[in-house]
Amino acid sequence: MTGSIAAICRHPIKGFTPERLSRVELEPGRRFPGDRIYAVENGPSGFDPATPVFIRKQKFTVLAAIPKLAQAQTEFDPDTGRLRAQAPDAAPFDGELATEAGRAAFADWLTAFLGESANGPLRVLTAGDTHAFTDHADGQISIINLESVRDLQTRLGKHLDPLRFRANLYVNGWPAWSERDWTGQSLVLGDADAKVFKPINRCAAIHVDPHTGEADLDLTKALFDHYGHTDCGIYVHVTVPGAVSVGDPCPQALP
Repeated sequence: MTGSIAAICRHPIKGFTPERLSRVELEPGRRFPGDRIYAVENGPSGFDPATPVFIRKQKFTVLAAIPKLAQAQTEFDPDTGRLRAQAPDAAPFDGELATEAGRAAFADWLTAFLGESANGPLRVLTAGDTHAFTDHADGQISIINLESVRDLQTRLGKHLDPLRFRANLYVNGWPAWSERDWTGQSLVLGDADAKVFKPINRCAAIHVDPHTGEADLDLTKALFDHYGHTDCGIYVHVTVPGAVSVGDPCPQALP
């Protein structure tokens, strides 16, 4: 069965608001464009921008540890580096993450908003030209099968916003949970080709409603109770470059 790309998202700042795209260019060995290019260090992480390496998400402000982050709505302009943010009971923020001063100002704004929810001190890190603050060292691009989300939703009897899963690509038309068996197989993503790396093992971040900032559902337990695993989604690696647009075909994986 051929699926299709239902949505494309980037998350400029790790843990913060997803931003929808209509089209993206994918390249082998490169991060998803504009995705997780900044992260907020929650206490010293050891990250060195001169020699960037993978750092575990527990060192950053993330939804798994701080659900309140979802209440901070951000909008990032990649062309200018300007960030706008707003949150309940906080003055709006408008600054440039491209500058050290702008990053420090956003850290101050976020510190005031989060209060005791964060360990701190908070510091905004930049990934540079090639690095990305992904949850997995080799998780280049993440994909969610919307039929899998709908199947879980039906079993729970509750609506699930797919944005809980913070993926780059959302696909319609694949049979529910079929993607868990595709490790090592090839996919077509619009004009690009990719190979499935592994299923995504989920953490408490998916418990958080992306609109209210409340941890309202224990979805990792629900996944295990209903399916015997805590996976939802897959990581893929691009093998042939190309453009991907909303509506593009995305056939099932092939051996």
